[in-house]
Amino acid sequence: QVQLVESGGGLVQAGGSLRLSCAASGRTFSTLAMGWFRQAPGKEREFVAAIIRSGGSTSIASSVLGRFTISRDNAKHTVYLQMNSLKPEDTGVYYCAATQRLGPRSGGNEYDYWGQGTQVTVSS
Repeated sequence: QVQLVESGGGLVQAGGSLRLSCAASGRTFSTLAMGWFRQAPGKEREFVAAIIRSGGSTSIASSVLGRFTISRDNAKHTVYLQMNSLKPEDTGVYYCAATQRLGPRSGGNEYDYWGQGTQVTVSS
């Protein structure tokens, strides 16, 4: 019912910034809570950020708090992840996810739809 397409990944130097976008289609966007996850080589997928349907409440992982910001534009059916002060440990594949469950969700098993992922590489 939902298709997600991510964009905006790339190679940046430590201390730089990058903004990821995720466009949704196939269902009314305002009925979906959205999240971002990432997976580094050799590690399991981890939670990064989540935002509720209206955009009025967010949840941010402690490892990126103060550096990353999640936002959404329901008119454009798009969720964003603004990443500032990037560190080499932020390197990984970033995934956009969607769920019809209420509230911001931090567990990967709470999401029903996933994007293809976009690579983010931060050099020293």
